[in-house]
Amino acid sequence: MKTLVLLAGGSGARMGDAVPDKTLALLAGRPVILHSARAFQASGRVDHGIVVYRDAEQLEQLQRVLTPLEMKTEFVQGGPTRQASVYNALQAVSDSTSHVFIHDAARPLISPAAIQQVDNALEKNEAVVLARPVTDTIKRIPAAGELEKTSLEDLDRERLWAMETPQAFAFPAILEAYSIAFKAEHSFTDDAAVASQWGMPITLLNNPDPNPKVTTPQDLAWIDYLIAKRP
Repeated sequence: MKTLVLLAGGSGARMGDAVPDKTLALLAGRPVILHSARAFQASGRVDHGIVVYRDAEQLEQLQRVLTPLEMKTEFVQGGPTRQASVYNALQAVSDSTSHVFIHDAARPLISPAAIQQVDNALEKNEAVVLARPVTDTIKRIPAAGELEKTSLEDLDRERLWAMETPQAFAFPAILEAYSIAFKAEHSFTDDAAVASQWGMPITLLNNPDPNPKVTTPQDLAWIDYLIAKRP
């Protein structure tokens, strides 16, 4: 069995007052999270879904929005960080699960085809991450916030990749990695970092299609435009 962990419990602080909840904001007439959930259902590669929610008010709305799904779905309350939320969800995953897909609900453009490609790669790999090569010139500053009269360090663009989701893993391995991270009180910003820290080799899949995350109010207009341009 393969399980989807769909993360919807983030605070959305960078959205400001633009929308009450970015995962429930409408894109092409449907809530953001429903686009993501339907893509996984259409892929035919996941058997079960776990949706991570923020609070009781959001839970009620998410349950109503996701009612049309045919995929069996349950809900787990998240923690104070993304890492804690994923760990809460992983602990609720059935022991019969072989692989788990972890996806940010705020990436509504994920396609069934991309999900299928990730799943195909799981046949030979323990950890598969959707990503894209960085095309901008990236500089590193000596310290965070040091922007005036500073020095800039050049980074080799050929070795830089931007991580996306879904990120998919053999379930027992990622659960163990998260358990170790939790006990050691280490902090990570994505699942690949947790897996890599404890020895899991990561396979990157180059995603040729747009898969942006809704982070700021401007993202909603941009993603709505991209949805309208899809075939």
